[in-house]
Amino acid sequence: MKSDIKDKNLAPKGKLKIEWAGSQMKVLELIKRRFAIEKPLEGITLGACLHVTSETANLMTTLKAGGANLALCASNPLSTQDDVAASLIEDFGIPTFAIRGEDKDTYYKHLNTVMDFHPQITMDDGADLVTLLHTEKVSQLKDVIGSSEETTTGVIRLRAMLKDGTLKIPVMAVNDSPTKHMFDNRYGTGQSTIDGIIRATNVLLAGKKFVVVGYGWCGRGLAQRARGMGSLVIVTEVNPLKALEATMDGFDVMPIDQAVKIADIICTATGNKTVISVAHFQKMKNGAIVANTGHFNVEFDYEGLIKIAKNRRTLRDNLEEITLEDNKKIFVLGEGRLINLASAEGHPPDVMDMSFANQALAAEFLVKNKGKLKPGVYTVPKELDDMIAQLKLKSLGISIDTLTEEQKKYLASWHEGT
Repeated sequence: MKSDIKDKNLAPKGKLKIEWAGSQMKVLELIKRRFAIEKPLEGITLGACLHVTSETANLMTTLKAGGANLALCASNPLSTQDDVAASLIEDFGIPTFAIRGEDKDTYYKHLNTVMDFHPQITMDDGADLVTLLHTEKVSQLKDVIGSSEETTTGVIRLRAMLKDGTLKIPVMAVNDSPTKHMFDNRYGTGQSTIDGIIRATNVLLAGKKFVVVGYGWCGRGLAQRARGMGSLVIVTEVNPLKALEATMDGFDVMPIDQAVKIADIICTATGNKTVISVAHFQKMKNGAIVANTGHFNVEFDYEGLIKIAKNRRTLRDNLEEITLEDNKKIFVLGEGRLINLASAEGHPPDVMDMSFANQALAAEFLVKNKGKLKPGVYTVPKELDDMIAQLKLKSLGISIDTLTEEQKKYLASWHEGT
């Protein structure tokens, strides 16, 4: 079977990790059981560019149970779990192209390899496959049913393509589903980012001035968890409503120029580029720790920092000491890549359960609506999102109330007034 992984002998360890994650992903397991019976993806070739983790492996086995022919590559060179990649090949027969730490050329070679399978559906975490499809693989567009997108950054890219008139396929914005961004982005990112920072540094967070750059769902989750660890949390924002929300949530809000001067730890969560510039690095105090939990490694100018460095050395895995001309030391985590995946294991399976349930159902929705959807960015239908929430509650042993017929009538009518 065609593949490119580090070492197939790592498969036994990877299989155990996949099984453990699967035990926490109850919603996806229910979908997998139905898919195995109904085969909604029978004969469909699906190419995925996602973080190759134990949670993603459970999504892949769900899609395979539904009848899909799969090809998977990594959406981030530092997020790949090599043992999981090996197990996907050896135990589940899923073509996988992912090696932890792969260079840029290998990364793009893997993207192209997945596209060489001629997928009818693509599944993205950052819109790289869709971008490749619209630039170098244009001849394949006619055979593509659609795509789905996992991240905020990817959805922003896709909406930009739609605005420019260059998007030629329907794409399901999985990230826009409440059962995805309200939980994955907030609770998943919040916990896993703290986990990654601690694994990389082993520093005490209590009492540290912790700057969160950006107060979207990821920033919200990170700010909440940092405060829970005893940090003095500061938020920087460009959006007045989000800045106001952060203030009302009890966080200090200030411009980034001011925040970087006092930060002990600063973490970006914006989805934008160069929100921390070389000029910002020069204003930081000695010993500042800098990390990113946005999408791509462009949120702070790592390359610019290296250019002005007098010396650099790696102190621990994913912890680099950068010494500037004035002998000030800045500590950079994970080369500016997603620290929750570079240093830790990403989101817990419990929360990825809902995100990947959305991905599986989005693929089924695209197949069911083949030829009916115009090029555009679509959200997962509300009834599917509500179903995922209900299944998650059921898996947690939680039941909720339902409206009476009288209450439904009251909420749907204007006749009764007050």
